[in-house]
Amino acid sequence: MDRRTLFAAIALVAIGMVLGIVLVSHVGSGSAIGTVLAQSRPSTSARLGAAQPPIQLSESVRQLNRVFVEVANAVMPSVVGIRVVSKDKESRDIFEFFGPFRRFFEEQEPESTPPPRQAQGSGVIVTEDGYIVTNNHVVAGAKDGDIRVFTYDGKEYRAKIIGRDPLTDLALLKVETKGLKPAYFGNVEDIQVGEWVIAVGNPLGLRSTVTAGIISAIGRGGLGVIGGDPYAVENFIQTDAAINPGNSGGGLFTLQGALIGINTAIATTTGFYQGYGFAVPVDIVRAVVEDLMEDGKIDRGYIGVQIQPVDAVTAKAIGLEKPQGAIVSNVLPGGAAERAGIKVGDVILEFDGIPVKSPNHLQGLVATRRAGQTVRLTLWRDGKRMEKTVTCAVGKRIQPLPSVPTRRTPRRKRKQRARWIWTSWASVSDRSRSELATSWR
Repeated sequence: MDRRTLFAAIALVAIGMVLGIVLVSHVGSGSAIGTVLAQSRPSTSARLGAAQPPIQLSESVRQLNRVFVEVANAVMPSVVGIRVVSKDKESRDIFEFFGPFRRFFEEQEPESTPPPRQAQGSGVIVTEDGYIVTNNHVVAGAKDGDIRVFTYDGKEYRAKIIGRDPLTDLALLKVETKGLKPAYFGNVEDIQVGEWVIAVGNPLGLRSTVTAGIISAIGRGGLGVIGGDPYAVENFIQTDAAINPGNSGGGLFTLQGALIGINTAIATTTGFYQGYGFAVPVDIVRAVVEDLMEDGKIDRGYIGVQIQPVDAVTAKAIGLEKPQGAIVSNVLPGGAAERAGIKVGDVILEFDGIPVKSPNHLQGLVATRRAGQTVRLTLWRDGKRMEKTVTCAVGKRIQPLPSVPTRRTPRRKRKQRARWIWTSWASVSDRSRSELATSWR
């Protein structure tokens, strides 16, 4: 390297050092360059998002929100998850409610070695020492060793079946523990259409899920949900709170935290929630649970009549101001009603002072009485009211009258008809359930 090149290199280095010193000193003193560089550096004090929410909630809305939070926290410990592992035929029948998905699951294993079927549902704690009410279809075909109960605090218990009532689709289980938090039983006569409710359960295996909605209707019946048995008790509370497979046996609660129903079924064209859920009302739940706790059996009383709705034409013809009650279309020979003097053509207006709204409403009221109990019926006969006292008898079935097509019978099938499905969640394995869940996203 010649002398000129060496001097040039030294000069460049010196100039660079001077510029560096000048630049650093100006950055520290807040020069324009320093400001630009400082702005380019990330700052932990920078504000992200807007300074205020776009909407300021009124105090009344805040209070309503707090009510939902409080009631959810209050009732979740009273609802449990239930898992049933069974190879019985009845458990396969539950699985078949899921229609086309059944084939998807069954392809996972050869037919020669069928895997255990898992039915998952929910239940509601009714006593602090371990009695739990759920749907009968959740535990159908299960043995005591097949049932596991999972409480809100994550504990697992082996449960045994105390008794079942297929006609109301209810069952009573027992786990050996104490200190559980039972639900508070509400009064079904106090609820109203439009009232806010929450549904709590374990849909699709998602533990302790809370959904909200309103009571859409009261006294839904004649749906054929419970096996199509003419003596099945169907007097459901309808709600639009989201209910899906796995919610079966879970609770429907008011905003006071009162249990008003056991979630049981949905009406759907897809197999999943479409806004129409149905719960067994709490008065029937109470009667069934008390009966099963006593001896594991149902001692339901019957009055021995077959009934039909009163339409506007019939009401006018017999002198009623409006359609109400249930008209007697058949009387069981030698039954409780015949002994009390009830005749075909009588309209039952009241049951123990409670106005009868429909045949299924009367059916639900009768389901709360045991054999041997006395009830007071208010009748409409020959244009005037009268009362009869009936002692409920042990159930004897009347041969159903042949069905007669009505003007409401559809003339042709709809392209997509809603079907009623129970809301237990059946699967073969965790892997199959995971694969199907992926397809829903």
